[in-house]
Amino acid sequence: MRLALVHDWLTGMRGGERCLAELCRAFPGARVYTLIHVPGSVEGVIEERVAGTSFLQHLPGVGRYYRALLPLFPAAVRSLSLRPGGHDAVLSLSHCVAHGVRVPPGVPHLVYCFTPMRYVREQWEDYFGDGRLPGPLRPLARVLADRLRAWDERAARRVDRYLAISRHVADRVRSAYGREAEVVYPPVDTARFQDVPPLADGEGDYLIVSALAPYKRIHEAVEACNRTRRRLCIVGSGQDERRLRALAGPTVRLLGWRPEEEVAGRMAACRAFLLPAPEEFGIAAVEAQAAGRPVIARAEGAALETVTPESGVLYGGGLEEALEAFEAREGGFDPRACRASAGRFSPGRFREAMARVLVKGSPAPAVALRPPT
Repeated sequence: MRLALVHDWLTGMRGGERCLAELCRAFPGARVYTLIHVPGSVEGVIEERVAGTSFLQHLPGVGRYYRALLPLFPAAVRSLSLRPGGHDAVLSLSHCVAHGVRVPPGVPHLVYCFTPMRYVREQWEDYFGDGRLPGPLRPLARVLADRLRAWDERAARRVDRYLAISRHVADRVRSAYGREAEVVYPPVDTARFQDVPPLADGEGDYLIVSALAPYKRIHEAVEACNRTRRRLCIVGSGQDERRLRALAGPTVRLLGWRPEEEVAGRMAACRAFLLPAPEEFGIAAVEAQAAGRPVIARAEGAALETVTPESGVLYGGGLEEALEAFEAREGGFDPRACRASAGRFSPGRFREAMARVLVKGSPAPAVALRPPT
């Protein structure tokens, strides 16, 4: 199959890029199109497939400040050139504007949606509120958000078929676009976390591995661990890093991004993995389960799909109460049950589902929402 894969931007390996890499492996003839590509920032299997970028690519040093160019993104994605007659199908992997790409006539356009554009909808305040913008700019940002949301909804009407990374995201696609979406859970390399030696430096820590973005609510975990003097280790970086470092007490460590081998060792060693915000999917929480460790997650979003009673604690109140509830039954979590929960999201199941959708045009196979008993 001659497949065009459209991705928002290629500036690092995160969950979306891992999905893209798996698709590149599953479809060796696929070609990748993106707004911005920072060479060397993603896996080689993606690097060698990049066939086109937008006009933003020609701006000096754009990889450092591309987020500030959000108003230009709709025009940039429409500038991508997908050669007529060169593709049997187009699959956009989108959390921003990739689903707005121009598709040659007669070519089916499918979208694998990580989320509808969150910063022009329910998370506008997380990105632009609470002093994050000077007061005079807030009305302008509101106007921009309204225009981007209108463009986003028009782009969605031109898509032939939606896929979503979770039932939670499928609900959001329905709410944002009035479209139904099949669920294809993203791939998690669970085998990489099997039999990993625990890192001594991380033993007994509660652990977060995440981009440090406002909507992740990591400050709630920092504040809870500050108050109760529990040990918390945070791996990741992002626009909230300075605020979190200023907030962190003596029992909280922020390590920045760390090598994958170290992250796996910290997951294997941690007391539990914390997920204080609703997630569209939450790959790191599944990885922690693959390492045999339980998850403490807010009972919202895709955690309702990825964390079972045997593999963690879902909470609806405060995080401090959830930590106490976890510690009351800490010895009852079996690493085998955690690994069984993670095994539902293997790369093999992802490839099977995508091949069925793309090659045969049939619905994705159902995925059990509980580990086998």
